[in-house]
Amino acid sequence: MAKRTRAKTLTGFTALSAAGLVLGAVLAAPANAAAPKPPGFLSAANLPPHPSSTWTADRITAGVSPEGELDRCLSAALGNGRNSWYRNFRTDLDASARQISVEHATVSAAKGRYARINKDIKSCPVRIERADPEVEAALRDYGKLNVEEGAHVYGLHIETSWGATDIRLISVGRDGTTVTVVDWGQMGDFDDAPVKAFKKTTVTAVNKLH
Repeated sequence: MAKRTRAKTLTGFTALSAAGLVLGAVLAAPANAAAPKPPGFLSAANLPPHPSSTWTADRITAGVSPEGELDRCLSAALGNGRNSWYRNFRTDLDASARQISVEHATVSAAKGRYARINKDIKSCPVRIERADPEVEAALRDYGKLNVEEGAHVYGLHIETSWGATDIRLISVGRDGTTVTVVDWGQMGDFDDAPVKAFKKTTVTAVNKLH
């Protein structure tokens, strides 16, 4: 059964959206190391179908998403951008998504990052509400997925005192030394979240890493 926690948030999905959710950190690589090849990424066709718009995928870009799109809940889990890549997705309407993947030097480092991201997602509602008493945040845990070294799916609902309400689905997965986070969001609440389709998207994302 999905677990739900309540707390008090930042600026709603807009703050979370323009701050989107996602990803691991990176270990510094030697200065003379060859540029690593990015892992496999989702395509637009792999995202949960939108009822009235098609998905468009931006190119895969080295580093982490530009400042302002980093989710404040996971900012401490983000590294300096080395050995990391991201891809943004959008529709013609309000839905958007993002995937960020980080390659670590060792399996141990990747395991640690995976655990840290899960921990930060779980504590996100409380930290959001502490930052802004005008916002409420609720988290649901949709459980683990049996794919490669594992994945976990969460839902995050944001509601402001002035009536704005947004829903996000966030997943983190690992395959060997690579950790990936997928972040989907739109206006609405938990009832509007395509959880089943997003779980399928997450499995595809992890399977594509290598």
